[in-house]
Amino acid sequence: MKKDYKEMKDLLMNKMKIVQFKDKQSICIVGPVNLPVKQGDFDATFQWYTWLTLDDMKSKEEVIQLIVQENLASKQQSSVLVYGDFFNDDDAIIRMHSICHTGDIFGSQRCDCGYQLHESMKMVKEHGCGAIFYLANHEGRGIGLFSKSLAYLLQEEGYDTVEANEALGFKDDMRSYEEAVKVLESLREKPVTLITNNPNKLKALKEHGLLADKHISLWGGLTETNRFYLNTKIEKSGHIVATKISV
Repeated sequence: MKKDYKEMKDLLMNKMKIVQFKDKQSICIVGPVNLPVKQGDFDATFQWYTWLTLDDMKSKEEVIQLIVQENLASKQQSSVLVYGDFFNDDDAIIRMHSICHTGDIFGSQRCDCGYQLHESMKMVKEHGCGAIFYLANHEGRGIGLFSKSLAYLLQEEGYDTVEANEALGFKDDMRSYEEAVKVLESLREKPVTLITNNPNKLKALKEHGLLADKHISLWGGLTETNRFYLNTKIEKSGHIVATKISV
């Protein structure tokens, strides 16, 4: 059967939203896509959205035409998993999770990122409403995967995670949350509670307009190989030590 190109294009455009961003930029948000997830005993079906930042305002049709030329596979795009009635529910929890190629994918024990990602997904399901934002340009607190590998080499010589980033010429934290907050605003207008151990993250997000007054700490996944890393986050990055709070 011959495919109807117009029908296909209309179907896609009905799942796209373009919102104005800073400096004449725009963000194209696509979704939701039904995404059944299973990790061991945990399973849930999330609504998955992804987004692309554009240099100017484009139509939905122009975005569809653009993707073939942009070589997006060589770049990273962020996305978000939504659970429950995220737009309408009065009580929603969210995690702004920075991509960690080594921890999230390979299961590295040099950090607690993989643990936090998977526990946050469980917390959102148990709570009944929430979202996990997976921020693709946040690797190594914003220095990128290649630079992170260099920082890891320095850490093996005794530098802590903050010292290693600074030795390479970066600030301790290079992450920006402007895109994520803009996407969140397109999916929900009510306040949220943030899953994080880092009050500086909550402060940074609020500076970009996040409607959130409180956060839930998430501790766990401690190993002998990440103990120094976690202690550095507490001592130098202001992370709050707390027991995981069930919601």
